[in-house]
Amino acid sequence: MNKISFGRFTLGAGVVLILVFLMLPVVIVVPLSFSDTRFMTFPPPAYSLRWYHSFFDNPAWIEAARVTLTASVCAALIATPLGIAAAYGIQHGSHWSMKYLRTLLMLPLMVPIIIVAVGVFFVFTQAGYVNTLGGLIVADTMLGLPYVLISVGADLRTFDRTQEMVARSLGMNRFRSFMAVTLPQIKASVISGAVFVFIQALDETVVALFISGGSNQTLTRRMFVTLRDEIDPTIAAISTMLTALTLCLVMIVVVSRRSSTVARA
Repeated sequence: MNKISFGRFTLGAGVVLILVFLMLPVVIVVPLSFSDTRFMTFPPPAYSLRWYHSFFDNPAWIEAARVTLTASVCAALIATPLGIAAAYGIQHGSHWSMKYLRTLLMLPLMVPIIIVAVGVFFVFTQAGYVNTLGGLIVADTMLGLPYVLISVGADLRTFDRTQEMVARSLGMNRFRSFMAVTLPQIKASVISGAVFVFIQALDETVVALFISGGSNQTLTRRMFVTLRDEIDPTIAAISTMLTALTLCLVMIVVVSRRSSTVARA
C-alpha cells in the first residue's frame, strides 16, 4: 500500500511540475503585456494598457490580425466538411484504399512541419500561390484536416450505425440519413475538430514564414519578424490575447463534449 501511495504521489508531483513548467511562460507573459515600460521587465514596475493600445492603433498589426482570422475561419469552414466526409468514408468504406487514404490524410501530423513548409513553398511557388490569402487558406486547411479526421473518426467508431440504416430503410438516402440521424449525435466531435482547425491555423508560424508576406502577412509571422528586429512589448499583449482566445475555444470544446455526454446518457 505504501509503495502504491508513494508511486501515485511521485506521478502526481511529476505531472504538477510539468504543468508548472508549461504554464510558466504564460504566467510571465501576461503581466508583461500590462507593463508601462518600453522594455520587458519582470515584474513590471508599473501597469497600464499601453501595449494593447499600441496593437489596436497600429494598422499593420490589425491587417495581420485580419488576414490570420480570415484564413483561420475559412480553413475551419473548408476542413470540417472535408474531414467529416473523409472520416465517414474511411469508417464505412469497404474498398482496400480506405486505410491508405487515412494514412495519406494524416501525413501533415506525421511529417516534421519544416519539411511540410518547404514542400508547400515549392508547390505554391510553381502555382503562384505564395504571399496570397488563398494559399494560406489551402495550407491551413491541409494542416487542419487531420484534427477533424481524428475527432470525427473517434465518434463514428462508437456510433451505432443501425440507427442510420433504419432511417435509410424508411426512404431516406445516405446523405439525408447522415444529416438527420448521425450528425446530430456526433456534433460534439465536429465542433471539436472545427475548433482545433481554427486554433492550428491561428497559431501556425513555420508554414506562414514560407508562404505569407506583404499584405497577406499573418499575425504570427509578423510577431516572429518583429522579435528578430527588436523586443517589442506589443508582442506580449498579442500573445496574451491569443492565449485567452485559445482558452475560450478549448472551453467551448469541453462544454460541447460534456453536453453531448449528458444528452447520450
